[in-house]
Amino acid sequence: MPLADTFLRSGKVRDLYAVSDDRLLLVASDRLSAFDVVLPTEIPDKGRVLTGLSRFWFARTADLMPNHLVGVAPEEVPGGAPADADDLRGRMMLCRRVQPLPIEVIVRGYLAGSGWKDYGRTGAVCGIPLPAGLRESDRLPEPLFTPSTKAEQGHDENISLDEAAALVGREVAERVAALAIALYRRGSEIAEPAGIILADTKFEFGTDPATGELILIDEVLTPDSSRFWDASDYEPGRAQASFDKQYVRDWLETQDWDKTPPGPELPPDVVAGTRSRYVEAFERITGSSFQRYLDDDVVGE
Repeated sequence: MPLADTFLRSGKVRDLYAVSDDRLLLVASDRLSAFDVVLPTEIPDKGRVLTGLSRFWFARTADLMPNHLVGVAPEEVPGGAPADADDLRGRMMLCRRVQPLPIEVIVRGYLAGSGWKDYGRTGAVCGIPLPAGLRESDRLPEPLFTPSTKAEQGHDENISLDEAAALVGREVAERVAALAIALYRRGSEIAEPAGIILADTKFEFGTDPATGELILIDEVLTPDSSRFWDASDYEPGRAQASFDKQYVRDWLETQDWDKTPPGPELPPDVVAGTRSRYVEAFERITGSSFQRYLDDDVVGE
């Protein structure tokens, strides 16, 4: 069956295909979204960076919880390799089908982004009180689980653990919180020797329809889903140099744009700067050449 015949939908970055009753194919494009708008300019190789890093992290967190990844080669797609196998290589993940949880699973280890704004208004982050006098980018006393809604349209909204429990059940919410913080700690431990601070990150969890088992899905600890800071330049009290799409957000903030579609075209220097940051994150974290990944489809081995 042609791959196009199995197409389900496109997200902001990924295209999803139902290749069998129990398998989905996730293909990461080079699209970039910011402020919930997919920008008209793509970032070359971005999809392969996201896929390669996700593969790396799935392997290094498998002892903490199961994940949905079952294959990475076009030849493993049910029914045989698609005709555009070369285009898929390095940017595809063959995954088991699960039921996604209706919440975003967010962990914050540092005071940044909406957490910093929330703290400035309330002295708390998502209703969790914090010590007075913290500065922007300060490390938090402990990583915080700060879930949010999944908005069909518009922006996700931060919610409390109690509100998350109302959506998924108390036992599941508490289990999700514990697993998310364990995943964050694992990510931080691996990123730190590479000179990268994992400031915060977003996970996606699902459940196995047959067993109810929690499964780690989607992407993991990528520059799209995380704030990666350069440890050598880290200084609390200001925004930090980053290896993620904050570089694009910062440029967009200087533009005459109301943050509604369509977004502005990115200039060549912003495209090149974004790609270089994504690639540097890949190489620092995995300890492997990105060019080798492009050539051989091998990551962190």
